[in-house]
Amino acid sequence: MLILFVCVENAGRSQIAEAYAKRLGRDAVSAGTMPAEKVNPLVIKVMKEDGIDISAAHPKLLTKEMILAASLVVTMGCSVQDVCPAPLIKDMQKKIIEWHIEDPNGKSIEKIREIRDTIKTKVSDILNKQ
Repeated sequence: MLILFVCVENAGRSQIAEAYAKRLGRDAVSAGTMPAEKVNPLVIKVMKEDGIDISAAHPKLLTKEMILAASLVVTMGCSVQDVCPAPLIKDMQKKIIEWHIEDPNGKSIEKIREIRDTIKTKVSDILNKQ
């Protein structure tokens, strides 16, 4: 079962979720509707604090193929309505879960740790239900 984690830039939230899902032995990928040039350096740092190195990760563009391959799609909250992926995904009749999680971009490292921990808990919860 492939889980697809989607956010706008694929530079923070969805990268964190993908990393935790993989740590738990699940097939996961993340993508964004408007990918950033690189993963947020503070996100990389807080993930290293929890023993996960995502320094080689890079933001990826969400594709129709990714959506079609996924068994479950988790959207992380849309900060820019025009690029929210949910309508595209709903049109493909996929199971979607929406997590309204704050974007770590521009946040303090303490806030990013809170976001990381929230995502870690949510990923564990969702995988335990699958």
